[in-house]
Amino acid sequence: MRKLYVVKHSQDFEKAMDKGSCAKNRSFVVYSLNNDLPYNRYGISVSKKLGNAVFRNKSKRIIRSIIDNNKKNYINGKDYIIILRRGALEKSYQEQEKELLELI
Repeated sequence: MRKLYVVKHSQDFEKAMDKGSCAKNRSFVVYSLNNDLPYNRYGISVSKKLGNAVFRNKSKRIIRSIIDNNKKNYINGKDYIIILRRGALEKSYQEQEKELLELI
């Protein structure tokens, strides 16, 4: 994922979480907000409660891989904030991909 497509600033995270719409399931929480840009931006958050840094980074790589493989299907000019939940820990890549794409 290119840096252009990443939400990095805390103001952007807070704005999307306060004013955007929310979709949830057992594995993810996804906030979305229009960004007035011709492309989508994605922000990923994994809580320290879920595991150590190695686990959190691996989880973020998996989510980025899902986004990279499917981002051409979902070009709508939005910011997406994806928060990993404990329910995703025991699921396979394919199950996580299916659940995340349903929310987006």
